[in-house]
Amino acid sequence: MVKHDEKQVLNLPFTGICTFGKYPVCPDLDQLDADVAVIGVPNDMGTQWKSGARMGPRGIREGSTLYSFGLDGAYDIENDIMYLGPDWKVVDCGDVDMVHGDFMQSHENTEEAIRKIVSKGAMPVILGGDHSITAAVGKGLEELGPFHVIQIDAHLDWADHRSGQRYGHGSCIRRLSEMDHVQKIFQFGIRGISSSKKEDVDAAREYGSVILSPRQMRKMGLEQVLEQIPAGEKFYVTIDIDGIDPSIAPGTGTPSPGGLLYDEVNELLEGIAKRGEVIGFDLVEVAPPYDPTGMTGQVAARISLDLLSYVLKEKEKKRESEKAFSAQL
Repeated sequence: MVKHDEKQVLNLPFTGICTFGKYPVCPDLDQLDADVAVIGVPNDMGTQWKSGARMGPRGIREGSTLYSFGLDGAYDIENDIMYLGPDWKVVDCGDVDMVHGDFMQSHENTEEAIRKIVSKGAMPVILGGDHSITAAVGKGLEELGPFHVIQIDAHLDWADHRSGQRYGHGSCIRRLSEMDHVQKIFQFGIRGISSSKKEDVDAAREYGSVILSPRQMRKMGLEQVLEQIPAGEKFYVTIDIDGIDPSIAPGTGTPSPGGLLYDEVNELLEGIAKRGEVIGFDLVEVAPPYDPTGMTGQVAARISLDLLSYVLKEKEKKRESEKAFSAQL
């Protein structure tokens, strides 16, 4: 056996308890004391085709262990920047309690959990679940408004109702548009047949929504896409994994060919974080049963950690700028 002068605790991806990014657990929101609160919402009662997104939070957590950077942070070789450093306290708050068969009570539990996270001063990061959860999250974010919504998705999600059901996963963005604390809405990655009825698209455009497909975004270029978004304001970002091309992330209930690629999403999220203040985000519709490789959960985890990295880095810059300004007084 090889002897070493000093042993290390490696905390490898396959050891320990599987939390998001292997961050510590905070099982009681009343005791929450953190900068970022990650919480799962394993609700897929709003799906219209293949269910399975209720297992999304677990799948994303497991995928995230590959990228569990630990307390020393994460070094980005391309940008020569350290992200997610030890000065930031990130915790995994487990999952919102679900009531099987009671869609609206599960939404109420979600809203209550988000309101509590916001009241504790932490930034919420939500792991879905299907996209219906975003309407409940939006209600819970009321105290942080007004803010704009930036959606990455294959589908518009602007249906008013389906036979009276107003809170399915195809209605969430329309429900957000009805909230007084939600301002403009930007919908990126929208594409393909069956994405929406024409009357839903017309209603979204009448509201003032900015709708861009992946092809339109590529023709415009990233800089012009970002210019659509008001600078220096608050944003909530909602990411449906089917906004990503299914060749990269096949594990979702409603895959749509022709999606955005990982690098495109990564650069878009970095630009959004620099454009204004991201108050929180969700990543939804990961359905592990349809991807036995687990790659979809890993992509979802990486995108979540990327956006969190960019948001916290901008907060660091703001803190340093404020310190420098105070030192000059």
